[in-house]
Amino acid sequence: MTKDRQYPAKAASASPLNIADQANTAKGSINLRIDGQSRALIDEAAASLGKSRTEFMIDTARSRAIDILLDRRLFQLGPDAFNAFADALETPADPGEKLTALMLRRPAWKA
Repeated sequence: MTKDRQYPAKAASASPLNIADQANTAKGSINLRIDGQSRALIDEAAASLGKSRTEFMIDTARSRAIDILLDRRLFQLGPDAFNAFADALETPADPGEKLTALMLRRPAWKA
């Protein structure tokens, strides 16, 4: 091996435009190496939902990906809007009738 070998540059991270473009392409595959215990756990969870391993893994990965991306959204507020937002977060709403009734109910596992 020679010292002057050139390696390809890392691919740029996907922008929203690239993701949208990729959504219109044909299906692809993802290959994973996984230990037996993890595979058995995934298979059992998939079977309990009546799904194949592939369906389960795709649904789970998509759901987690959406959660991660939504958690990283940037919100910009002016000073007045920020103060109102912070006050709303710090001041709990009064419990309504249904919430009060729910909190007074004995859980099924303690029956």
